Amino acid sequence: MIRIHNSLTGNKQPLTPIVPGEVRMYVCGMTVYDFLHIGHARMMLVFDVVTRYLRHRGYRVTYVRNITDIDDKIIKRAAENGESIEALTARYIDAMHADCADLGVLPPDFEPRATDHVSGIVAMVAKLIARGYAYVAANGDVMYAVAKFEGYGRLSGKRLADLRAGARVEIDAGKRDPLDFVLWKHAKPGEPSWHSPWGPGRPGWHIECSAMSVALLGAHFDIHGGGMDLKFPHHENEIAQSCAATGERFAEIWMHNGFVNVDNEKMSKSLGNFFTVREVLPRLRHPEVLRYFVLASHYRGPINYSLEQLEQADAALQRLYLALRGPAQAAPADSPRMQRFHEAMDDDFNTPEALAVLQALAREINTARDAGDAARAAARAGELRRLGGVLGLLGENAEQWLRRAKPGAAASGSATAPASGNPAETLSDSEIEAQIAARAAARQAKNWAESDRIRDALARAGVVLEDKPGGASDWRRA
Repeated sequence: MIRIHNSLTGNKQPLTPIVPGEVRMYVCGMTVYDFLHIGHARMMLVFDVVTRYLRHRGYRVTYVRNITDIDDKIIKRAAENGESIEALTARYIDAMHADCADLGVLPPDFEPRATDHVSGIVAMVAKLIARGYAYVAANGDVMYAVAKFEGYGRLSGKRLADLRAGARVEIDAGKRDPLDFVLWKHAKPGEPSWHSPWGPGRPGWHIECSAMSVALLGAHFDIHGGGMDLKFPHHENEIAQSCAATGERFAEIWMHNGFVNVDNEKMSKSLGNFFTVREVLPRLRHPEVLRYFVLASHYRGPINYSLEQLEQADAALQRLYLALRGPAQAAPADSPRMQRFHEAMDDDFNTPEALAVLQALAREINTARDAGDAARAAARAGELRRLGGVLGLLGENAEQWLRRAKPGAAASGSATAPASGNPAETLSDSEIEAQIAARAAARQAKNWAESDRIRDALARAGVVLEDKPGGASDWRRA
């Protein structure tokens, strides 16, 4: 049985779908005014793996990940760029889709946009007013009355009295309580707006996700996810809005992935350590390196992004791909290794332990090959390929992956430094093959000095040769 840590209770609980065999999951997606950064990438990858694994275990998954395409930051960025909001959001939505494709992130089943759900948002706000949970403020905004919702603060562990003590009272906002938050913003000159019973305006941020999740998954669904930074106030406010509007429990389980630090410092633009996915991926041998790096830590804990961590992920992936050289058989439906993999993933999606199973399989393959047991090696290789696929890994041909050049960032020590003089990049595949053929000819002629010279030259260029019986040689980039 799959057990998941529920942020709402602080405990792991069995996944018991509301509809047997079916899991409905909503994850807060992107506000599209800039490119995906590595913190966003972690969220995308974490819930991609959750979806892949649930489907692997036989569940029918409906995965919804929204897009916020109207927001203060979007309006501000469009004005700064001198472009329309529609042009800005379309450009960044396309960029997000391209980055997700590069990362191997599967598309969600539904990707609702806030601007397509304004009528549902208006209806939910009207229901909250009718039930006494919301009011129209003096400035024309519609506000949620936090004090009316008895369970407010349960998700984040915050108390209303403590929150009020630290709140800044916005005198001009017309709030009845400094903790009240906006559901509907009255129209300002030059800003986009929609009609509503309270005059022209646009949705507040929090109400968007409540309306879209209920519209697509129902008032009570299985899992709600997102980054730890959304736990308060966004997810806390979602619970208050949704439960008050529908009278239902809303999400059964809340999942939150941890923060990303960069070189042991909090990632932020002010520190200059704020990296986008499209800055990072060209510095890696393959996007799977970033996926492996993310999965090497448990999704709930913080993760430290650094050059050293990326190098370790690259080396770990290389060990798996080296084991996949050669034939592979179809993996059995069940095996001791598959059981260990399931035990790890069933325990709150413990990907570090699942990766350890893959590494153990790689060692078994190498041991079998060294012992001349080709059948056993092929059987284990099939298992390795299948289990890697559950995590979105090992999708490349082994030879092609091993022959990819690693962009040279090591000289500067920066995880996103420009590529700088990696000698392996100076030789193309065809040039390497030609040198290997020349070395084979030298060995055939027993010209050992020339053979050693070519091997040493290739080694200096970052190419590792692996001689095989009969005189042939495999190669890979170091």
